[in-house]
Amino acid sequence: MTETCIISKTNYNYLYWNMAQQIAHHTITGCNLRTGDLLASGTISGPDKDSRGSMLEIAWGGKEPITLPNGEKRTFLEDGDVITLKGFCKGEGYKIGFGNCIGEIHPSL
Repeated sequence: MTETCIISKTNYNYLYWNMAQQIAHHTITGCNLRTGDLLASGTISGPDKDSRGSMLEIAWGGKEPITLPNGEKRTFLEDGDVITLKGFCKGEGYKIGFGNCIGEIHPSL
């Protein structure tokens, strides 16, 4: 079992389009939004290697393996890996997050 480690840390500030622009892009051709619709930014990648937003980017398409704390080298996620996504926004006087989003990689059928 591999120990827990942080693979990437990135920031919403690195998005090419902010959420208002994404909503405009989404709705400009007549696609409606309704109360309760959920929008997501997709992968957020920063300018540095440790702020790349996906394993594909982090390992540069499999060409640059990362080394886990136990010495194991990886280029992609593997069956049995447990991934935890965490996120929050903060401003002056507040910090709000969505809690942990945890998933386990299972073999394909």
